[in-house]
Amino acid sequence: MKRIAGEEAASLTPMQMSGKDDLSIYVHIPFCTKKCPYCHFYVVLDKEPLKDLLLKALLQELTLRAPLIQNKKLISLYFGGGTPSLFHPRRIEAFIEKLSNLISLKDIEITLEANPENGSLDDFKAYKDVGINRLSFGVQSFHDDELHILGRTHSSFDAKQAIENAYEAGIHNISLDLMYETPKQSLISFQKSLDEAVKLPISHLSLYNLTFEENTPFFKKESQLKKLIVDEEIRTEMYQNAIDILTSSGFKQYEISAFCKNGAYSRHNVGYWTCRPFLGFGPSAFSFMDNVRFQNTPNLTRYAKLLETGELPIEFQDEVSPQNRKKELLAVALRLKDGVFLDSFGELDEDTMKSLDTLISQGLLTRSHNRVALSEKGLFFYDTVASEII
Repeated sequence: MKRIAGEEAASLTPMQMSGKDDLSIYVHIPFCTKKCPYCHFYVVLDKEPLKDLLLKALLQELTLRAPLIQNKKLISLYFGGGTPSLFHPRRIEAFIEKLSNLISLKDIEITLEANPENGSLDDFKAYKDVGINRLSFGVQSFHDDELHILGRTHSSFDAKQAIENAYEAGIHNISLDLMYETPKQSLISFQKSLDEAVKLPISHLSLYNLTFEENTPFFKKESQLKKLIVDEEIRTEMYQNAIDILTSSGFKQYEISAFCKNGAYSRHNVGYWTCRPFLGFGPSAFSFMDNVRFQNTPNLTRYAKLLETGELPIEFQDEVSPQNRKKELLAVALRLKDGVFLDSFGELDEDTMKSLDTLISQGLLTRSHNRVALSEKGLFFYDTVASEII
């Protein structure tokens, strides 16, 4: 196994709120050669004219949103999708270059999501040359039969080869996603996927359980597919096995579903859990700044037309009350395994404090002075914790 070159060890213990001037940026690249049947994100077919249209619109959106970016401290830039690795490095470079004229990009994390079938050595060298320093691969499984059921277009071999190519290209901060609770997956097959993952030169791994989202082909077949998924007891064992295997392989669990080596946690995702404002670019992208949540229109053509006329492509926006925002933040921040300092949230209302006391009495949370965290039991019942708080 190759030596992993990660970041310097960094502590997330306990959670500290992000600074008021900190900012993350997300860029939605919606292109896919094929939409996975469980995916609910906004995607469009991979066509060159649409890519040209998107790049032009993204640069226009940068111009219009410049006042929100200037005088901020950028922590992370994340290209998600869709399949951002279908967007040519020159296009990524054009966005990064224009952004660098508005805000410093020194020492920031720049992540590109990639599908294993779009993973040549030359491609990764090109992305590294334009500034990408972290890759996130949607592997999902190392079993070809499970990948087929999930509608993925890569093989287990493709995934391993792509990750090796990325490492050889000089990008050593590599994350991969694995899914569990999927149709026809067994406890043994999931364990074998984990065993394959830890052999690779990765510094980060995220776990996702299959969810049935509305307006997806899987949602229409939910009752049929659920019969092919192991029962709750086995699902719990899958998660516990993942923790055991990854921990014994040198990974630290820093969040319910996220594990890293050498302090190489996802700076971008940690921002979502620590109240860092974020600004989304591209069709369907979400933003949250100054207690206002807003989303761009989930339609590439409309998105581009609005920007062409100098209008921001906002589909909806919603102002969140300070007290509700505190509850949301507390619930989300508790995903971090090492917990939170309650005084980071200011004064919490009586109902929230009662909810915390109830969760502690149920053994789902622990409290030590001012720090609250999920218990070992609570890791398996986070949804219960979040719903009780919110």
